[in-house]
Amino acid sequence: MKQIGIIGGMSWESSATYYRLINNDVNQRLGGLHSARILLNSVDFAEISQWQHENNWNALSGAMVQAAKQLEAGGADGVAIATNTMHKVAPEVEKALNVPLLHIADATASVCRRDGINKAALTGTRFTMEQPFYTERLQGYGINVLTPDMAGRQVIHDIIYNELCKGETRVSSKEIYQQIIEQMATDGAQAVILGCTEIGMLIKAGDVSIPVLDTTEIHCESIVDFMLG
Repeated sequence: MKQIGIIGGMSWESSATYYRLINNDVNQRLGGLHSARILLNSVDFAEISQWQHENNWNALSGAMVQAAKQLEAGGADGVAIATNTMHKVAPEVEKALNVPLLHIADATASVCRRDGINKAALTGTRFTMEQPFYTERLQGYGINVLTPDMAGRQVIHDIIYNELCKGETRVSSKEIYQQIIEQMATDGAQAVILGCTEIGMLIKAGDVSIPVLDTTEIHCESIVDFMLG
């Protein structure tokens, strides 16, 4: 089994989900008392969030590169960033490593192609929905991406940072997400990508009329494929 290095803490709520899903999958595949060989480098999300909202991507890139290099030095055979938004600096992290970076959008695109999805709704932080680093990665696989209107993007973003990252799930917020997703389904989306690792706390398969692609689950499965491949 390869050892995976995970950059976590963004937020720790979703990182805990990563730890659980990866260990569950390894145990299901190998049986017995098997569990995952994981190195976790967990950052302080208050600092990361501040830099994000200050648009200080140089500081964020430096933090991610440092965290990734620490994991590689600790023996990681591959590195995963346990958040969608910070894949904005994935190219810088990849350049700094001598081991693979397992990109969350690549794993998601692979599932879309497997399931014949060529038009998908994208939810996530405003950074993920509005900046090209994520949508262009998906488009490179032939997937057309729909995002909510400006008001929808803002409310999705605010619920992530003000509620989900604090472990709060509210019925009213779930209903807002459902309404936004259903509008994109009406606009032709064949599935919705939960492009923030916390959204899966709020929206599950069956909560909306189109398939739900939880990037946390998809990323974890691809990580275990790497570990056991």
